[in-house]
Amino acid sequence: MVWHTDMVTAVDKAIAEKKPLILFFTGSDWCGWCKRLQAEVFFMPEFEKWAKDNVVLLELDFPRRTEQPEELKQQNTNIQQMFGVRGYPTIWFVTPTKNGTEIGFGKIGTTGYVNGGPQAWIAEAERILTAQP
Repeated sequence: MVWHTDMVTAVDKAIAEKKPLILFFTGSDWCGWCKRLQAEVFFMPEFEKWAKDNVVLLELDFPRRTEQPEELKQQNTNIQQMFGVRGYPTIWFVTPTKNGTEIGFGKIGTTGYVNGGPQAWIAEAERILTAQP
């Protein structure tokens, strides 16, 4: 299971595999709920298997102490503004599109931390994904 950090790579993979994209907005070095979501869900074998079969993963990190390349910061900020993300963790499920170099995101739904471990989080993800038209 791979968490991509480059939007173009993740979008290309999602389109090629005909899978939705998960956008994980996180503050990796300061957000307690983000760390908890990763420990209780994202780093668990059940989630890893589900994700491998169903989605492509894109991590959009907003650290406070860890340096990031300027273009990664800009990419993450642009996507954060596009989705109006104000709190962390925020997870958006989207259908990516690409027309030449122009990338679009069809919004499917959003969630965050879900109590109950990987089974509860996956159930919420499935509910969001199956509700799409």
